[in-house]
Amino acid sequence: MTNLKGRNFLTLKDFTPQEIESLLDLAADLKQKKKQGVPVDVHRGKNVALIFEKTSTRTRCSFEVAAHDLGMGTTYLDPKSSQIGKKESIEDTARVLGSMFEGIEYRGFGQEIVEELAKYAGVPVWNGLTNEYHPTQMLADLLTIRENFGRLKGIKLAYLGDARYNMGNSYMIACAKMGMDFVACAPEKYFPSRELAEECQAYAKESGASITLTENVEEGVKGADVICTDVWVSMGEPDAVWEERIRDLTPYRVTADVMKHAGRDAIFLHCLPSFHDLKTEIGKEMGERFGLTEMEVTDEVFRCDRSRVFQEAENRMHTIKAVMLATLGE
Repeated sequence: MTNLKGRNFLTLKDFTPQEIESLLDLAADLKQKKKQGVPVDVHRGKNVALIFEKTSTRTRCSFEVAAHDLGMGTTYLDPKSSQIGKKESIEDTARVLGSMFEGIEYRGFGQEIVEELAKYAGVPVWNGLTNEYHPTQMLADLLTIRENFGRLKGIKLAYLGDARYNMGNSYMIACAKMGMDFVACAPEKYFPSRELAEECQAYAKESGASITLTENVEEGVKGADVICTDVWVSMGEPDAVWEERIRDLTPYRVTADVMKHAGRDAIFLHCLPSFHDLKTEIGKEMGERFGLTEMEVTDEVFRCDRSRVFQEAENRMHTIKAVMLATLGE
């Protein structure tokens, strides 16, 4: 295992392809041990803090179960349980938590917050999601892709929808690092920033990857091994943006026709939650407001035999466990 002890996990930009591959190897080993009932509780007596300014089912459960499997206790801090950035500065919060815990997870808003926590904590800080990046999700997705295809290099991944934020950014980084062909299919105003695209082109040059930004869905997904998407409106954004996003992004919905244009063995990924039916409060509300029964992906694709969304969700826990074990040391 590559020695990552004491490192923060804030964005995949900070890691080499070899380090990322090492984390995936460790996650695969930990997953196998979990299935076999082999204990890995090497950090008994240690504790980690989980700061959630944005709630999440998968991220919270993944960190709590992974920490428990490693023998650690967890303290969950939601917006009501923490004074971070309100009555106490981020620097002071980092110093306090760093003196009590062996590691800190942060899920919330600007990347600058998790970067500042990492600067002052003195212990590993892990990014559970910011507006800009979602690196733990990328490890889960890469592991899922590797499990299905046996490799990463040369895999073509097409992301449909709003590619300006954490998921689009992070897929582009991950693909560029790992020698994969990344395609963002979206209206031009939803492309990743030019600055990040140029940064990723440099990674791609080293790894043999390619980066394509296109408004043409059929061309973008042609021959793709992986089709992925995300919700059209991120947490914390105002309801007013729904109408614009639905108008702009409906042509980029993942449908059965989209999957037909992809490769013969293509799989579908989604970080979840997904608005593929009306069985959620928001889904029902949007259905009533806009006459929709599904949004970023059809229910047919979400539930089809090419969908790997629940394998992907499980892999969140195994890859997060690998990150914690690697950065805390054995």
